[in-house]
Amino acid sequence: MTTKTILVVDDSAVMRKLISSILAERAYQVLLTEDGEAALQQARSAAIDLVLTDWNMPAMGGGKLIRALREMSRYAETPVLVLTTEARESEKNEAREAGANGWLRKPVEPATLLEVVASLLE
Repeated sequence: MTTKTILVVDDSAVMRKLISSILAERAYQVLLTEDGEAALQQARSAAIDLVLTDWNMPAMGGGKLIRALREMSRYAETPVLVLTTEARESEKNEAREAGANGWLRKPVEPATLLEVVASLLE
């Protein structure tokens, strides 16, 4: 079984570190970026199996990032999971329309995060 690579995009360094430590428990390779622009640069240079992104970030938020990834042929079908403190139905709908595969509210339970990640990577 090959190691899956997960890109974590969040403007909070604390949240990036927390999510990274949870994912490392399952031996995922984790790449960390602080915004959508940096995430796109990573996506161009690495093969990513799953993207976990915050929704509200400066410069390029989750919606724009997901749309940009979906325009790249290699990421047209790559699972994207949104992690955010927001819970408004309008933002969930916007995320789905952008191409997100799921939505979890922060703070997320580690077991829940690992379960959703595993199901998206199947």
